[in-house]
Amino acid sequence: MDKDLDALNHAKTVMLDLALRFGPKLLVALLILVAGALVARWVGRATDRGLLKLEFEPPVRLLFVRLARVTVFGLFGIIALQNLGVELLPLIAGLSVAGAGIALATQGVLSNVVAGLTIIFTKPYRVGDYIEIIGVQGQVEAINLFSTTLLHADRSRVVVPNRKIVGEIMHNYGSLRQAEVVVGVAYDVDLVAVLAMIRELVLANARVLKDPAPIVQVATLGESAIQIAVKPWVSVDNFGDVGGELNVAIVEACRRRGCSIPFPQREVRLIGGN
Repeated sequence: MDKDLDALNHAKTVMLDLALRFGPKLLVALLILVAGALVARWVGRATDRGLLKLEFEPPVRLLFVRLARVTVFGLFGIIALQNLGVELLPLIAGLSVAGAGIALATQGVLSNVVAGLTIIFTKPYRVGDYIEIIGVQGQVEAINLFSTTLLHADRSRVVVPNRKIVGEIMHNYGSLRQAEVVVGVAYDVDLVAVLAMIRELVLANARVLKDPAPIVQVATLGESAIQIAVKPWVSVDNFGDVGGELNVAIVEACRRRGCSIPFPQREVRLIGGN
């Protein structure tokens, strides 16, 4: 019984000694971490406001805000560990070795990150732009550090690694595209009246933009018809629909006004004979 009491008293003594030695340091470390969390939150908000003024994309802003918060909280964590007397040099050395190994194992991922940062800061395109690059095209739906997501015309999504984009020739249509419709009319029509009619139909279409003004002009003189090119400007969302609507409107107007749209034809003459 006496031995049990002695052991209990010894344990109490040791715990009291540890509490007196490390209690204040632990309390200070906890206060440092709480302060770090508050400061990290404030820094995150300030970073978000600054990036919003620079017109960064929402996913990119969220990533940088998180990095800022983690960095600030990590610095306060280091201060807390120093306050507890933890040796940081061996820990930093171990993290450095681990970081080098991870970097070698994830070279492709890191190259995507570097390319993503290049895209973010140089801004060759933005969310909502319609781009064409490396054989794929679509409207930019999201820009992340690792990849860019395009929304294709058939509503499918194309995910392009950022390292495939940087350094390539890219066609950026922006938020507008120029559609093209070609219609052939007979050589005996009143060409001025036909051009005026088509221009009126184009401007009457709700999808066609008034500025920039649509182009309606004679493209080529074909074998059996005069080819008229109709090139209206539309938003990216309306590009797929405007061509069909204009074709229907032009055909119906030509039928009402008696404007001939000839079939491909060729005149053959026989010289001589039996």
